[in-house]
Amino acid sequence: MWFPVPGWRAIMKSMTERKTRPTDAAVDAVLGAVANERRRADAVAALALMQETTGAQPVVWGSSMIGFGRQPYTTADGKEHEWFAVGLAPRKAALTFYGLTSYGSNEDLLEQLGTHTTGKGCVYIKRLEDVDPAVLKELVARAWQTNHQAG
Repeated sequence: MWFPVPGWRAIMKSMTERKTRPTDAAVDAVLGAVANERRRADAVAALALMQETTGAQPVVWGSSMIGFGRQPYTTADGKEHEWFAVGLAPRKAALTFYGLTSYGSNEDLLEQLGTHTTGKGCVYIKRLEDVDPAVLKELVARAWQTNHQAG
């Protein structure tokens, strides 16, 4: 026979909730925590490009992602969740741009971007100087147009 431990409902609920959510953390604190000086400078420049392109204020999601706008989505189990429309995370290995490509979208721009790699919906850039800023800006603009849902 199974006996639930005290608080088991709260434990089960926390296991099914999304851990990455918007926070009140300061964007400057996330950027200031980037140890590599070049990566930090690249993140500041990329953030400025994204803010200028979207016209939106950045919001820290989780502990280290910076997102712009909102994009609701439904998972396979029918639950509705919210994510940012486009975002950035200054990771140790590379700057990670979220929402710029998915399911083979924007291949024309990716071919012109410069040195990068891609993952599921992400573009990874090791050095911002290795990519064409005009192409990156157009990628952000297209993704914003496609993903962002005002309201």
